[in-house]
Amino acid sequence: MRKLFLLLILVGLFVPVAVIAQDDAEVEPWVCPEGFEGQTLSVYNWSTYIAEDTVPNFEELCGVSVNYDIFDSGETMLARIRQGNPGFDIVIPSGSTIAIMIREELLVPLDKDLIPNIANLEPSLMDASYDPGNLYSLPYQWGTIGIGYSTEAFPDGITTWEELWDYDGSVAWLDDRRAMFGVALTILGYDANTSNPDEISEARDYLIERGANVVTVAADDGQELLARGDVDATIEYSGDIFAIADECECDSYAYVIPEEGTNIWTDNMAIPVDAPNAELAMVFMDYVLHPQVGADISNYTAYASPNLAAIELGLIDADYLEDPAIYPSAETAENLFEITESDADTEQAYNDAWDELLIFLGG
Repeated sequence: MRKLFLLLILVGLFVPVAVIAQDDAEVEPWVCPEGFEGQTLSVYNWSTYIAEDTVPNFEELCGVSVNYDIFDSGETMLARIRQGNPGFDIVIPSGSTIAIMIREELLVPLDKDLIPNIANLEPSLMDASYDPGNLYSLPYQWGTIGIGYSTEAFPDGITTWEELWDYDGSVAWLDDRRAMFGVALTILGYDANTSNPDEISEARDYLIERGANVVTVAADDGQELLARGDVDATIEYSGDIFAIADECECDSYAYVIPEEGTNIWTDNMAIPVDAPNAELAMVFMDYVLHPQVGADISNYTAYASPNLAAIELGLIDADYLEDPAIYPSAETAENLFEITESDADTEQAYNDAWDELLIFLGG
């Protein structure tokens, strides 16, 4: 949390600089190294998590083709790689999943000579506990898990988790067991990453008792349920809610980080073991870390950018930089928690408790 706290302070300092610098920013275009023409890259990423032109521009610049597949949860991605990499060159796991994949020898070490744009990354997001020295991964985007809601259903807004639990209407939760348990554990006064089975069980019961209004536990598509009017509120990743608000160009949806606290996370680019084209994967990483490319991704997804150069050059949308729901304030950061790696027994305890919770919720 210390490093992310520093980042939030830095972002606050950079906002006015970014606004001033935007008109004068001159960014040299990214140039693809020679020798990759005709090759193929296979990317495995979350849905709605890249700008529309990111992949086409890379294909044109390098003369390559890209196969782009999506997953709906970190567990889905991890299970697929554990079964034997079917041909992916890049995956985008969260920090805690990176730690598991390193432990299980499922990732390829990076050759940083092929990724000079590492220099553009915010230092406070580097050398994280899940990958000391960034031997296997590099930050891609970061954000929070919170509540997306219909402003018609909640004209006075939402500020707390309790308001969501008590709402007399349709709600969706997010299929992210560690984040959901982390919220419950934090509210109960426990460590969000506890290994105590009694505390995990207590968090399960806490959520069960507050799940009466839950109509579904969504696999990273709660924003679509909200947009269709199937639910009035959903627990979701921050950028997904901003995406539907931007798409409709309306004030019908809002996103909030609840006062009691929530999960802050960093997703990372990594290369799975047996990747067919690891070298091209690292070239793609360098491309993504170019200031303009990184800014285009964050401006499209509405997630927070780890690219300090993009922020300093004024390439990130100023409205996003100034929005505390995307770049939380230092005060809000005090109540945010990261999910850290757990041993196999603890992970199993969380998995079992989650399965029991889903049974009670009718999932």
